[in-house]
Amino acid sequence: MKKILPFLLALLLLAGCAKPATQEPTYRQITMDEAVVMMEEESDYIILDVRTPDEYREKHIPGAVNIPNENIGTEEIPELPDKEQLILVYCRSGNRSKQASEKLAALKYTNIVEFGGINDWKRETVSE
Repeated sequence: MKKILPFLLALLLLAGCAKPATQEPTYRQITMDEAVVMMEEESDYIILDVRTPDEYREKHIPGAVNIPNENIGTEEIPELPDKEQLILVYCRSGNRSKQASEKLAALKYTNIVEFGGINDWKRETVSE
């Protein structure tokens, strides 16, 4: 037992020095109601509409910025310079907003909240 104990302690120390597993960047998903509350309580955020420009012009949440999901890739996004700013992401039904949120997380944005689609939005919208 005396010979095994130092070996186990050394093994434990080496395990503690191991490189932690890399975690894939993530985003949070919330309900539409939670998004409404967040918009009422927070002050420094961006509402990001990731639908096409035509869909955006037809109807969007007031104050939303339009960057189509298809335009989000591996390059920096000039319209989103602060990677720590709260970004609330939506699309039409929730599919593209999830895709865009994954891509934003891969670009190292750290405060992404995906809340589905405008189809479920029961508040004011605007058109252009």
